Amino acid sequence: GWCPLSPTGAQTTQLLVEPPWRPAVLWDRVTLTCQGLGTTGATTWYKDGRRWGQQGPGRVTITESGTYTCDGPGTGHSPPVTVSDDPLVLQVPARALVEGDTLTLRCRG
Repeated sequence: GWCPLSPTGAQTTQLLVEPPWRPAVLWDRVTLTCQGLGTTGATTWYKDGRRWGQQGPGRVTITESGTYTCDGPGTGHSPPVTVSDDPLVLQVPARALVEGDTLTLRCRG
């Protein structure tokens, strides 16, 4: 599976975005998956900095724009993911990019 590691080697909580494009847009039917040590039980979700609820499997389909994070027991909050409702976006792949990478852009509206 996909297991991001921190510099100290400890597993951290991350949000996996599907479809894998940034910025994430509401009309793409975005699904967020909370991954990391301790996310096998109930995952606590936050929207715009406020507690948003718990979902057992750590996976939610987003129906409202906002900034989302999840919390896995023992690993803390994930980095935030913003889902917008912009009518026109220029998207890049939701992965780490380095200079020299071949990059596909999507202009969608």
